[in-house]
Amino acid sequence: MGTKYVSKEFDDNGYINWTDEENGVWRDLVSRQLECIDGKACDEYMHGLDLLNFPKDHLPQIEDVNSVLRRETGWEIYPVAALIPFDKFFALLADKKFPAATFIRKRKDFDYLQEPDIVHEIFGHCAMLTNPDFAAFTHKYGTLGHAADKKDRVWLARLYWFTVEFGLMQTSNGLRIYGGGILSSPGETEYAFSSDVPERKPLDIIDVLRTPYRIDIMQPIYFMIDGIHTLYEIAQMDIMKLVREAQELGLHEPKFPPKETKTAKG
Repeated sequence: MGTKYVSKEFDDNGYINWTDEENGVWRDLVSRQLECIDGKACDEYMHGLDLLNFPKDHLPQIEDVNSVLRRETGWEIYPVAALIPFDKFFALLADKKFPAATFIRKRKDFDYLQEPDIVHEIFGHCAMLTNPDFAAFTHKYGTLGHAADKKDRVWLARLYWFTVEFGLMQTSNGLRIYGGGILSSPGETEYAFSSDVPERKPLDIIDVLRTPYRIDIMQPIYFMIDGIHTLYEIAQMDIMKLVREAQELGLHEPKFPPKETKTAKG
């Protein structure tokens, strides 16, 4: 997948000079999303937001975010170009570095951007990275992916997709969201939390590993954990053994139509 966006460079002091327009996009996106996730995001995410204390009217600087993450869980944001290879992605996670492209969407892409921008990475994911259970799970995933071959990484990716990106949680207060792909998207937040269209089911790891997904549609299925400590418990399992079991069973039938492909006219 190509991208029309280019990550911004740091100045000599380690800061990014965001424009007034870029700061305005952050302000408007974050304002809208904070209202949207109220009563829908899990307590761990909201606590993480409090710890990070993002500015509302301008983009945060990476080092300000990192000072909190290092203190809480030993993680940090690692600035990258818009797209990086899987080898580097897994190596960074294994080193407790969360890759984030330093660009923000333009207003014409305000509602949806397929490639992850700094709003998705910083607002969507960093609050959960302040949580020790979530951080341990993400680190284990990176360690496994770094050591895995290309075929196994495809199966592992589904575990990341249905947890870190699109995970739901059952709590004493009802359904809550912890996946960053949902929490950074107003449309997906409402859809995942309130719509009667998608299927929501308890997370079973082998079931997750066998479930296909598409990145360019609202998810037809979400998996729910019973609490954030479930992720820590998963991180202690022999996940690669479960990958082998899932491979032997094969993939489930997709719950979505195949992606349309353009054909050349003769």
